[in-house]
Amino acid sequence: MTDKLNELTAAGVAVWLDDLSRVRLSSGGLDQLRREKHVAGVTTNPTIFAKALSDADEYNWQLRDLAIRGIEVEESVRMLTTYDVRWACDVMRPSYDGSEGVDGRVSIEVDPRVAHDSDRTVAEAKALWWLVDRPNLFIKIPATEEGLSAITDTLAEGISVNVTLIFGLDRYSAVMEAFLAGMEQAKANGHDLSTIGSVASFFVSRVDAEVDKRLEKIGSEQAKSLRGKAAVANAQLAYERYTEVFSSDRWKALADAGAHPQRPLWASTSTKNPDYRDVIYVEELIAPGTVNTMPESVIHAYADHGETRGDTITGAYDAARKVFADLESVGVDMADVIATLEREGVEKFEASWQELLDGVRKSLEAAAKGKGSPNKAAKGNAKGAEKAGGA
Repeated sequence: MTDKLNELTAAGVAVWLDDLSRVRLSSGGLDQLRREKHVAGVTTNPTIFAKALSDADEYNWQLRDLAIRGIEVEESVRMLTTYDVRWACDVMRPSYDGSEGVDGRVSIEVDPRVAHDSDRTVAEAKALWWLVDRPNLFIKIPATEEGLSAITDTLAEGISVNVTLIFGLDRYSAVMEAFLAGMEQAKANGHDLSTIGSVASFFVSRVDAEVDKRLEKIGSEQAKSLRGKAAVANAQLAYERYTEVFSSDRWKALADAGAHPQRPLWASTSTKNPDYRDVIYVEELIAPGTVNTMPESVIHAYADHGETRGDTITGAYDAARKVFADLESVGVDMADVIATLEREGVEKFEASWQELLDGVRKSLEAAAKGKGSPNKAAKGNAKGAEKAGGA
């Protein structure tokens, strides 16, 4: 049988898993995906952790210990999540070493409630970096306006960053500027640039979900014919900007100092509309130097019936621009779409984080009282978190 995921990797797309749990770690499932499905990295978010902590008894011993020690809820969440991420970093270390620090990365997100506070975001990033203490860690920072300076300041400290919740082209350009500035400051601060990694997580399927909703409301045949086209076109034009920035003299100076480019990472790649091909956001976004982080279901779907047709981005820029022009002509305001998605993205992760805190609080209370499985107390909270959706 053809190894379709190997073909995807050979085309320049790093396959990452958008999920993590202690069950996946203790069972060897993550290591199996690394060895057998070419998975070369892991992304997490508050929704993923909320679900993981509610579903498994593997957390019970740590919850009991935290309860006995009287650790507060927010610090308990950090202890629980960084434990899993540290373990995952160790599992992915062969990919990190084999790629000379490019892949094998595992991401953990700062508290999304501080997404609009630059100083607190940087402080949180530094704390998480210290807690996990692994070179193949990524700290996820949302690409809010306030997050841009936090990205620069965090990179300047020599800390690797996954910039998340990018929806629009202008914000993506600002993220790349923040990356370049951060790496220049890191160099001035004496850091080894070859050890600092970064990806820019550009969200895909949520764009179609929002645009398609507006096209349905417009209702014309022309509008309906544009359904399912915005997300891919948006990402393709993002890649065009990536190639421009990372062929500049400014970037070459950093590359000469040992820096790795900030790769575009396609996030939110599971289809929200069942009428769409389940691997569309993989097949249509193939280009060298990219990352595609997928739920396990999409990884298996691509392994089964994905088609690697070479670079499906570079030659599509004019067609992508036409999609944007057509959307404007039928009355879709893409600037408002992007603003809506960014606001909702932060709100959804804030809601998931709160549900994670509430779930852990109930689990700690149950553990302190010695009443059965602490995790059973949190299951109701995770159902709401799961609906919030992940990256």
